[in-house]
Amino acid sequence: MNPAFVNNLFDLNAASFNHAAVEAFRFQLAENDIYQTFYKMLGKNDWLAGSVTEIPFLPISFFKTHSVVSTKFQPEAVFESSGTSQTIQSRHYVKSLELYEQSFFKAFELNYGKPENYCILGLLPSYLERQHSSLVYMVKRLMDKSQHPANGFYLNEWDSLHETLQQMNANKQPVILFGVTFGLLDFAEKYKLNCTNTIIVETGGMKGRREELTREEVHKRLKESFAVESVHSEYGMTELMSQAYSKADGLFRCPPWMKVFVRDEDDPQLIKTTGRGAINIIDLANIYSCCFIATDDVGEVYGDGSFKVLGRIDNSDIRGCSLLAL
Repeated sequence: MNPAFVNNLFDLNAASFNHAAVEAFRFQLAENDIYQTFYKMLGKNDWLAGSVTEIPFLPISFFKTHSVVSTKFQPEAVFESSGTSQTIQSRHYVKSLELYEQSFFKAFELNYGKPENYCILGLLPSYLERQHSSLVYMVKRLMDKSQHPANGFYLNEWDSLHETLQQMNANKQPVILFGVTFGLLDFAEKYKLNCTNTIIVETGGMKGRREELTREEVHKRLKESFAVESVHSEYGMTELMSQAYSKADGLFRCPPWMKVFVRDEDDPQLIKTTGRGAINIIDLANIYSCCFIATDDVGEVYGDGSFKVLGRIDNSDIRGCSLLAL
């Protein structure tokens, strides 16, 4: 039986989030063998948690080595992380693509309104070159919803992308360009544009393609090349069904069914609602995998729930979702 909140997942608010999170915790202890084993390995035996900071967060590396699923099902999709040839890919077994689509459509609309208002472009070379990318799936479905005739993905067809952006700008057509970081930087070095009607959304990812830059330096170069006042960012990953967005200065905000915490790097069970530390995420849309993820990212969470990503934990695998360091 599903938790009661699932039917109203995308109508949650701050007041109902904690109750839903505790409900999800109890559901996954009963229905997720990997999470239950992890919980017991921590020496815990009471299956009750009074608050979200008492809930154990599963290390994200488990998605590389185990099938992290709650309930038994035949997945409608299996999303795989980008990684490199030297790393093991994470796999997220998705029970319901409809649930994934509800999550990313709702998060997009909370930040940007209806996809139908935009021409949507994707400069995602490393993701398009492989199968099973959750990011490509998301952007493709946003394009389907938009139905603008100029929508499209680009590998390295920079001349064509440049021409499309110029045409959209001349027509005063609002554009959202999702771009992997190294692809946007490569493009920006070749072209100078006046993209006053374009929102640039960098999705992270250098993957050894270029020298490491701070997020501030990346955004500075992109703002100069595209002539935009700010560069937006998307924080998502294979292991999550939801995304956070930043509209300026790398300050991310979560949708109501997702929340970020920080843990002490020396004591991973010490969870804080604000401050600096390694990032923990509750994503309630992950109800059929694991809602409680201890990531390999380092960040800072502020009193209003917004957060910044400051880099990676030392010795963690290189990942596509966040390689920018301060």
